Amino acid sequence: MDKRPNDMKRIVNDELAQKFIAEQVAEVRAQVGNKKVLLALSGGVDSSVVAALLIKAIGKQLVCVHVNHGLMRKGESEQVVEIFRNQLDANLVYIDATERFLGKLVGEADPETKRKIIGGEFIRVFEEEARKLEGIEFLAQGTIYPDIIESDGVKAHHNVGGLPEDMQFDLVEPIKLLYKDEVRVVGRALGLPDDMVDRQPFPGPGLGVRCLGEITRDRLTALRESDAILREEFAIAGLDKTVWQYFTVVPDFRSTGVRNGKRVFDLPVIIRAVNTVDAMTATVPDIEWTVLKKIASRILNEVDGVCRVLYDLSPKAPATIEWE
Repeated sequence: MDKRPNDMKRIVNDELAQKFIAEQVAEVRAQVGNKKVLLALSGGVDSSVVAALLIKAIGKQLVCVHVNHGLMRKGESEQVVEIFRNQLDANLVYIDATERFLGKLVGEADPETKRKIIGGEFIRVFEEEARKLEGIEFLAQGTIYPDIIESDGVKAHHNVGGLPEDMQFDLVEPIKLLYKDEVRVVGRALGLPDDMVDRQPFPGPGLGVRCLGEITRDRLTALRESDAILREEFAIAGLDKTVWQYFTVVPDFRSTGVRNGKRVFDLPVIIRAVNTVDAMTATVPDIEWTVLKKIASRILNEVDGVCRVLYDLSPKAPATIEWE
């Protein structure tokens, strides 16, 4: 198992981050030479920091592949394209596979089966794109130190495990000795925006595990729009700095409501917010009533087909953080 060197200082400021970046740039150049490196760029913190670091080190030798599976949060794929292709001039391959993924998920309600479909299809899409590229000898990953400690291996949602044996690349893992807070400091030093560097944890299957049961387009739209409102209002209230994770959930049932004087049968939206140190247990934060009322009002008025907003008060345990 890899271990942090005894003399390795925690990266807590820009000066230490710049020193780390310079060291990793030199190491990557020595490892890669003039070969090409492939990276599955999800837009999450770890893969984004790796991408920015490798762009600094080897420029166009890095090929980033961003697969939009149609289950991203609002604006995330667009932000990946804007930052990495338009601002950092990355060699970015953008794949909009929304129809392909949603087509595979039609009629499937079991959470674990949904996860397997999404994960398996991602590997197939990534493999297809990788085979179109020539001269790739390395695979970059956003493995960080807790992944090594916890699994004695690599992070499942970064590691494109399941690729055929003829596509087993040598690994490039420049942040594998960093903790998450250090990764964020390095990201800022690389010039990535705060809303990307501070992005909260997001499951590999994306909104697929927050659109409960069978994923339908109307519920997925309601989920994406309500989640965007929640994130915006938490940021306005400063809660994005104090709450560990927050998101909305749309269940697979409807509820009676009244709209324009007529009875409707519309969707509920559930707000989930938790604080935790290690994700093994979690508590529910006390959110100001005025903030919750504003969020509820916006969701009810701005998101089509929603007639109720609820706040999940359940700690972990007995509940889990995610609903599926």
